[in-house]
Amino acid sequence: MIVDLEKFIGNQRQVWKELEEVLGRIERNPSTRLDLDQIKRLHLLYGITSADLARLQGFAAESELKLYLEALVSKGFCEIHDHRSTLQRFNPVRWATRSFPQVFRARAGAFWIASAVMLFGCFFGVLMLSIDPEAKEALMPFEQLLGDPSERVAREELKGNPDLGANKPVFSSTLMTHNIRVSILCMAMGVTLGMGTLILLFYNGVLLGAVAMDYIHAGQTSFLLGWLLPHGVIEIPAILVAGQAGLLLGSTLMGLLNTISTSLATGYTAIAMILYYYDIRVRKEGFDLKMMAQNL
Repeated sequence: MIVDLEKFIGNQRQVWKELEEVLGRIERNPSTRLDLDQIKRLHLLYGITSADLARLQGFAAESELKLYLEALVSKGFCEIHDHRSTLQRFNPVRWATRSFPQVFRARAGAFWIASAVMLFGCFFGVLMLSIDPEAKEALMPFEQLLGDPSERVAREELKGNPDLGANKPVFSSTLMTHNIRVSILCMAMGVTLGMGTLILLFYNGVLLGAVAMDYIHAGQTSFLLGWLLPHGVIEIPAILVAGQAGLLLGSTLMGLLNTISTSLATGYTAIAMILYYYDIRVRKEGFDLKMMAQNL
């Protein structure tokens, strides 16, 4: 209960003004984002102002003050309970440090499946090249990889080779184009319910394992690591993430097909039950008519 109205207004006016300033700042800039402390403060100011409005209901003489507080509380309610989505500019830093890691962790299972399939392909490529070294031509799509690894390393290490400057950009662009195409295909082949994605991941694992086995067997492990790691640490995870996206697309489409098939099965079942019911009904009525005819 308010004993001294003037003292009450004097003590609470600062709270009302602070709430009005916060709401005005949000109204002027709808994209304003409050931190946790500011949200807690806004909620406290709104609660105090709402309580003050309730305590003033018995004072008929303060109609202007009540109208002011009612407008303030109404505006605060709208801002606190508003569900509109605010459009924000794309922030690459926020996407790379927050959005992408959150989505990746939430769907990490598909990434581990893609990694396991590609790793299995690597083991298969190593095994195939160990059993049949002549299978290199069938496993490796690049002409630069078909020769003897030791001879290629010797050519690469020659200084002043006139062909070196011309071959490196061509091979680099070919390799980059191939990996980009593989990443896009891995993701797009999710429309095959993920089967195409799994095949592409397995094949590229076979290719990677075969190349690694070829160079390791020739004693060129150091060259292989120096040649593969600079771009492989980026491109291989990119292919795996694309495979993750393709598997998620496939699982989504599979769930949609299951829903459709379930709906169709339910409809067909209902039709079959209706027909079965009418068949029984007709047979029963026919039997009843026959019995009635015999009694007559």
